Amino acid sequence: MRTTIDLPDELFRQAKAKAALDGLRLKDLITRFVEQGLRQGASSAAPLRRSELPVARAATGRQLPDLTSAEIHRILEEEEAPGGRRD
Repeated sequence: MRTTIDLPDELFRQAKAKAALDGLRLKDLITRFVEQGLRQGASSAAPLRRSELPVARAATGRQLPDLTSAEIHRILEEEEAPGGRRD
């Protein structure tokens, strides 16, 4: 089956070079790596659980307030401005 994947440029260059050094077509190298990855995934004892995102807390132990994207953007602009605050 034909498909298209997007790889970062550096990863593509490394894969292409490895295929050439191993005397393989890029297609064959990628197929081999996908097969190996699937076999390793099947032999895993337990599926990976996603952890909850961490909650940032102030030094006092209180939970920090939720900020909107606009509020975060404003704070970053203030910090980047000449003479801006540096907490």
